[in-house]
Amino acid sequence: MITIIFEAHGTTYDNEKGISSGHSDAQLSPLGIKQSKKMGDRYGGVRFDAIFTSDLSRAEDSAIIAFDAKFPVVKDYRLRECDYGDFTQYPSEEVEKQKLMRITEPFPNGESYTQTTARTKSFLDDLKRNYDGKRVMIVGY
Repeated sequence: MITIIFEAHGTTYDNEKGISSGHSDAQLSPLGIKQSKKMGDRYGGVRFDAIFTSDLSRAEDSAIIAFDAKFPVVKDYRLRECDYGDFTQYPSEEVEKQKLMRITEPFPNGESYTQTTARTKSFLDDLKRNYDGKRVMIVGY
């Protein structure tokens, strides 16, 4: 059995502007940096065998700020949020209106939530195979 703790990445500038980042590489805002430091404080006495993040800086930076290289940080593209395709960097309210239509049909030039789920399942299958008996954290969206 694996113990998985999931934490969201810190707030980004895009989050503050109400923009959906998708696969674009949004940077943490000062608030996001503060949130990441607090995440590290919350888990001060906990040991992780690894911390997994997407390969986008908002997730990786959140983990590095929180834990300051105390644990291995492993980037994996499969932990990215949905690829909004042509809707990347659109206002979040416009993307929200699309979501129910994108369960099986991809966003134009992006992916569907079914595809996102398959990508994440692939990651979890590998995690199960390689980290049995371990405690890991996933920092994502």
